[in-house]
Amino acid sequence: MSDMRRREFILALGGAAAAWPMAARAQQPTKLPTIGYLGQSTQSAATEWTAAFVQRLRELGRIEGRTVAIEYRWAEGREERFAEIAAEFVNRNVDVIVTNDSSAPTMKQATLVIPIVFVLGNDPLGTGLVTNLARPGANVTGLSVQQTETDSKRLELLREVVPRLRRVAIMANVGHPASLRQARELHAAAGALGLEVVPLDIRRAEDIAGAFTALNAQADALYIVQDAFAVANMARIMTFALTARLPTIVYSRDFVSFGALMSYGASLPALFRRTADFVDKILRGTKPGDIPVEQPTNFELVINLSTAKALGITIPSNMLALADEVIE
Repeated sequence: MSDMRRREFILALGGAAAAWPMAARAQQPTKLPTIGYLGQSTQSAATEWTAAFVQRLRELGRIEGRTVAIEYRWAEGREERFAEIAAEFVNRNVDVIVTNDSSAPTMKQATLVIPIVFVLGNDPLGTGLVTNLARPGANVTGLSVQQTETDSKRLELLREVVPRLRRVAIMANVGHPASLRQARELHAAAGALGLEVVPLDIRRAEDIAGAFTALNAQADALYIVQDAFAVANMARIMTFALTARLPTIVYSRDFVSFGALMSYGASLPALFRRTADFVDKILRGTKPGDIPVEQPTNFELVINLSTAKALGITIPSNMLALADEVIE
């Protein structure tokens, strides 16, 4: 090989070698923005909500697995799982955490850096989760569903369909501070309406059967304080409620599908869609503390006519006309 040919060969070889690291870097996959999604109940119970969240992300150009990654974790109604999942999200260095109000304080304790978006915040001001609804500050924002007014509205709806309503059983997870606080507010609201309250206090799934046994037909209707624990045990609770022939009212439509008489509250799929908008803003660079906490303005009434017929209850025609959905 001539000296000229040898020099050309060495130069070409050197150029190729220099290009190899660049090619290797180009082939390495870029890390997708990652959402840590903590579902407080079970995957099956939250299917409709999760689907609404993912669909809205898609509409915003964030396609799961292609332009955004979602790490799902399910607490299955067990609050002791919150700290474990929070630590996992922090270790994985996710870009934003989506969670519920009861687990949001645990997430906030785990990180003051990763943005947190809560859904279904019962009382974010009262719990100290945020300092101001308009400018929540720190790394937390979300959607609040403070329920004092809607609690009274649900009791009024019960009284309208159960004319002889005198005693209402209130089922609440007393191990969850927000649920306990709501139960206390409900006691006051029921008293203002001249109703007597029969408390059904539960902490574990094992308490549900005993609570209904202790009730022993002492109530005319049932009000379920809805939280992740109640959702995770929805089928079991409604089986006992229907066996006890108790007209039941709840916050969300999901329980109505399982046999509750009525639900009145904001559309949960709509709230999860709106949560996707919050996440999108944060991934685009907006600080969570600069995003105002929002409260729903539209509420929906869902009635289960099949349950009404089974319980021998006649739903007033004016209420049926006002219902957003009637399940037959």
